[in-house]
Amino acid sequence: MDVGILQPFRSRYSDWIAEALKELDDCFLITDPSICKHPIVFASHRFLQMFGYQMHEVIGENGRMFQGRYTDRRTVLQIREAIREERPIQVEILNYKKDGEPLWILFHLFPVFRKEDGQVSNFVSVHVPIESRSRRKSVPKGLSLGKQWSRGGIIVSGSCRAEISAEEEIMCNLAADYFANTDDSVPEAEHFCEANDVEKQKAIDASKNILSTLIHYSEFTGMLVSGKQCKSLSVSPLSSSLLISLGRIKQSFVLIDPRLPDMPIVYASDAFLCLTDYSKSEVLGQNYRFLNGPLTDVETLNMIKENVEDSQSCSVRLLNYRKDGSSFWNLLHISPVRNSSGKIAFFVAVQILENAQNDKGSLSPEMSQFTVVGAVKVAVRGSSLTSSGLGSSKSRQSTFNHS
Repeated sequence: MDVGILQPFRSRYSDWIAEALKELDDCFLITDPSICKHPIVFASHRFLQMFGYQMHEVIGENGRMFQGRYTDRRTVLQIREAIREERPIQVEILNYKKDGEPLWILFHLFPVFRKEDGQVSNFVSVHVPIESRSRRKSVPKGLSLGKQWSRGGIIVSGSCRAEISAEEEIMCNLAADYFANTDDSVPEAEHFCEANDVEKQKAIDASKNILSTLIHYSEFTGMLVSGKQCKSLSVSPLSSSLLISLGRIKQSFVLIDPRLPDMPIVYASDAFLCLTDYSKSEVLGQNYRFLNGPLTDVETLNMIKENVEDSQSCSVRLLNYRKDGSSFWNLLHISPVRNSSGKIAFFVAVQILENAQNDKGSLSPEMSQFTVVGAVKVAVRGSSLTSSGLGSSKSRQSTFNHS
């Protein structure tokens, strides 16, 4: 088990959160969509007991590990879409215990949002076992998945990652066809079971208890969470899939949204935060000019402004300032980023510290900047977030003015 996976979870809710959640007599998992592969970061005692796992066996794993031969692909895709759209969902799904025994559960998933920026902090999935006396109907032919494929495969379940590639989609279809053709029989124990109203209410009540605990312990750190996304934010929340893709880019850069008033920063890489000494909460929502200072060249700022208004890329040498007031020469590159429809969705600003010690054979500053811009463009175009474009360039406000 990678202990580092748990650090963001504990940092937001304090070191006492695990003990507090263990007091809840509910069956649930908590996952972190900001980490690659959307891993499990907490499993309740009741969940481990019901599925036959130890804590170290599930932490860091993806929720697809509980799928099996007759897990309905259509239900899995419904859950995946709910995660991508960051909304709750309640469905019946067939999962499998560690020993291979099938178990019908009512699966209730809901997102938990960070108050400071409206991003999803975690997903919580409540699992309520459905009693066998519930109504049954046959699993639709051609929609079952093989256990051996889904456990090591690509199709995702309730606590799954938010993104899936076209290639993975093709593999998913081929796998479903394969298992449908090799075994059409469905064991009686794995026929569809429908939850009743009592079980549905039990899932809702458990969700309220878990959310209340998370909200309470987020107050200990000041990193507040909510069950509802704040609509009054000056920063437009990015989708989980886009955040994961951007998080893989290790260089210093920020993403600017020209559709919002004063063109705020909506994403800042870890390298940017390290370079400037600001925290993410201090950067998001700010106009990029907050790095300017008394000796920042006004003519250079005006040149940047003109290029942005004309939707053009530009590279400049600019004096910027860190949080502690110290200055640094920034080799800055600004470039528009278009979505899949060809409209400008963001501007990306890439920073390189002048005279920074580079390893022998490393890329030149220009090539490093172009590499970052290319990676950001791929991430944005692959995200369903940026479906709308901008108005005219006249509506774009001054981004880099000193004032």
